[in-house]
Amino acid sequence: EQQIRNIERLLAEHIDSDPDLRERRDLLDSIPGIGQTTAAALLASLGSLARYSDVSQIVAHAGLNPAQRQSGKYQGKVRISRIGDAVLRARLYMPAIVAKRHNPVLAAFAERLAERGKPGKVIVCAVMRKLLHLVWGVLRSGKPFDPQHAIA
Repeated sequence: EQQIRNIERLLAEHIDSDPDLRERRDLLDSIPGIGQTTAAALLASLGSLARYSDVSQIVAHAGLNPAQRQSGKYQGKVRISRIGDAVLRARLYMPAIVAKRHNPVLAAFAERLAERGKPGKVIVCAVMRKLLHLVWGVLRSGKPFDPQHAIA
């Protein structure tokens, strides 16, 4: 427990010492569902946004892009590709669960999917993907999350 607290303190000090990281962490923290720990994990996993030309590349980096399994006449179900950063996907799971309840944009999105009869896991994956879209928008614009501007 002491080592965990010490590492968290060191991580927070590192982010606070760099003005760019601090600003990006504060922008991420403005999104309901993303806390300090998730913001630090996103900053570490995604790095500079200059590496990505659009949001679909970030989604693919996380392995949350759709991929259809097919071979010849066989048409499988469309699933997430899972070709990407498994740690990032795992770190987005709990924030997606929280955002489904506390982020008004993502709550409405999840409700629409539920009304269409989508299973729970599909909804959580869709919310994880949409959360990455919000992260991209907030970091790209440099403005804090605004539920009136966000389109889900």
